Amino acid sequence: MSQCLVGKNAIVTGASRGIGAAVAIALSKAGANVTINYFDDFDNAIEVAERCKEFGNKVRLAEGDVGCQSEVERIVGESVEEFGSVDIGVSNAAYSDREVFYDAEMKGFERTVQVTMWGAFYFVRAVTREMLQKKTEGSLVVISSPLSWNPVPGAMAYNMSKAAIDQMAKTAATELIDKRIRVNIIHPGWIDTPGERKFFSEEKLQSLGAETPWGRLGKPEEIARGVVFMCDPASEFITGSTLLMDGGINLPVNEMHRLDLPE
Repeated sequence: MSQCLVGKNAIVTGASRGIGAAVAIALSKAGANVTINYFDDFDNAIEVAERCKEFGNKVRLAEGDVGCQSEVERIVGESVEEFGSVDIGVSNAAYSDREVFYDAEMKGFERTVQVTMWGAFYFVRAVTREMLQKKTEGSLVVISSPLSWNPVPGAMAYNMSKAAIDQMAKTAATELIDKRIRVNIIHPGWIDTPGERKFFSEEKLQSLGAETPWGRLGKPEEIARGVVFMCDPASEFITGSTLLMDGGINLPVNEMHRLDLPE
């Protein structure tokens, strides 16, 4: 990976594990100074920070719940105070429960919306305000999901939150284009992350992954490469776009469609 982000300052939410951790490491490897946000996951956050430090750039930890606006503003403000600016913001933090909506415990439903939707908005807003104040031509990346348009049963709060942040990101891109602040979206497919173990056993998860069109689950590092691409100054002509990285899950790849394929 090239050193395309040398001198840039980045903040990644939900960066103590999974996609967020991979993104923080990839940004560091590309030359950026990185703030690693985490919530109630200090040991993992320390491990991610140590990985980032291997590349010789500045790294800081920022504990905080992105579902709380004041905490998000503190996280962003403290990062700017230490690094001098924020050039890259990656909204990754999310929460999800799996329940059919008519039987859902509202506590979990509301928590999913608060973190996944409102948390993304709080973060994009806070980072944008800092960029505008310092006249930074920055880049924001929102980690969303194909579930924003292809809903999975039992995940209504997550599905609708991801749909909302897609529109949020595109609206932000429209409102910020004259400020040269870019806002883009990434839709990861089914990625092999610790969060998936909340819903599936290891054996079940791997067997389901083998049934996907590409024959395996995606890797967090693959999504992280997409984030670096979106944040690279060489990608400055890209804004308001959605990068789908799903191993073909969106394609109509099933037995019916295979019948007419030549051997």
